Amino acid sequence: MEIEIRELVREDRDSMNRLLSKITDFDAEDRAIAIQLVDIFLNNPAQEDYQFFVASTKDGEVIGYLCYGPTPLTQGTYDLYWIAVDPAFAGQGVGTMLLKQLESTLKENNARLILIETSSSQQYVLTRRFYEKNGYVLVETIKDFYRPGEDRTTYVKYLRF
Repeated sequence: MEIEIRELVREDRDSMNRLLSKITDFDAEDRAIAIQLVDIFLNNPAQEDYQFFVASTKDGEVIGYLCYGPTPLTQGTYDLYWIAVDPAFAGQGVGTMLLKQLESTLKENNARLILIETSSSQQYVLTRRFYEKNGYVLVETIKDFYRPGEDRTTYVKYLRF
């Protein structure tokens, strides 16, 4: 299957909603926040906090996406806020393609590093392995951050020193 990595466009909004509804690791609050960021991006082109790449099929259906933005008060540091792939396409390299596009784009813009925050919960074990497989290193764990027994884990990848 031919997959295209490109920027999010207005016509993708419905497709993004369909994708988000398929991600079982996301609860209703997660989905609401994710689509809110999509709307911020689509409705305010002057904002610079949130940027998106989508992975789409030849017919334009979004099968994965990544949301990122510059970390406030830093020089060349970016946060990866969200990455998600349609479960039907999991394990087929879509997430890695999105990460590689992000890294390439940020390198071209002289970025230094990418930070990723995620949960220590069991449901995110494959997510954490995915980050590690793609060269991200666990640098911080904050105990009980999200709720008692659920830590925040932070991964980093240096693009240049």
